[in-house]
Amino acid sequence: MKPDISTEVGTIKIERPAMLASGILGISLDVFDRLYKDGAGAVVTKSLSKEPWEGYPNPTVVGVKTGYLNAVGLSNPGAPYFAKMISLNKTVPIIVSLVGSIPEDFVFMIKQFENVKILGYELNLSCPHVEKVGLEVGDDPELVHKIVKSVKSQSQVPVIAKVGLGSSDYLETVRIACESGVDAITAINTVRAMAIDVETTRPILSHKIGGLSGPAIKPIAVRCVYEISSKFDIPIIGCGGVSSWEDATEFIFAGASAVQIGSALVDKWVGVFSEINSGISKYMEKKNFSKIKEMVGIAKKF
Repeated sequence: MKPDISTEVGTIKIERPAMLASGILGISLDVFDRLYKDGAGAVVTKSLSKEPWEGYPNPTVVGVKTGYLNAVGLSNPGAPYFAKMISLNKTVPIIVSLVGSIPEDFVFMIKQFENVKILGYELNLSCPHVEKVGLEVGDDPELVHKIVKSVKSQSQVPVIAKVGLGSSDYLETVRIACESGVDAITAINTVRAMAIDVETTRPILSHKIGGLSGPAIKPIAVRCVYEISSKFDIPIIGCGGVSSWEDATEFIFAGASAVQIGSALVDKWVGVFSEINSGISKYMEKKNFSKIKEMVGIAKKF
């Protein structure tokens, strides 16, 4: 009998452990459908705001030796528009990413999705390059508490908090989110970084500072998942530099029940999902694991 690679993130059940990370692709339902058919367990949308955001001018993305830097600026068409766009979705498991500054922003957005089929919400408390949202929210324990409580009071589906490395202790953000009733944690977001053109002497990104993604941050992300799993009894989704089944398995051993994939799509496109699913399945068969949950957090035993 082949191993079962379905997994559960709290009450969220998905057929495969690898899902699309927020921000790497647009908001096309056709693209989401293709990703799902190719093996993505779920799709996390770009972060949506109360109203449309234009984002930053180009250049917004630059390749570096260890991955990618981006400062797109959370450009999106707004939650009301997106809710209408996916209202006919019947098959793709979608987690809606939300970003805002105050609890009222999130409550407004949740109301837009009341009659839309989704798996849950992921609260972006960790974008490293947009003022008054993301990390600035995640670094404020009182605001995190108010946002999570407000969202939980309105939501009929599970709520995930996506945390990152800001100016405060990210474990404190996790603690507040857990105590406020969040259903799961995604760790981590991109890490604040920058690149400078030595010919022009100018920062390359128009916003100067952006977020680093890709292989460079994977060891950091694995460490964070391990620490969160060791300190809190909360389901975790690992995110940061996953590009192979070995990477995904490492996150699972650290304590994640699922993983998200972003930058790897630039090089491997959608084939990365089926590649990771196949690799995990073969590994489980080789090591006599029958279910993903048997692997979650194994590294904590040593």
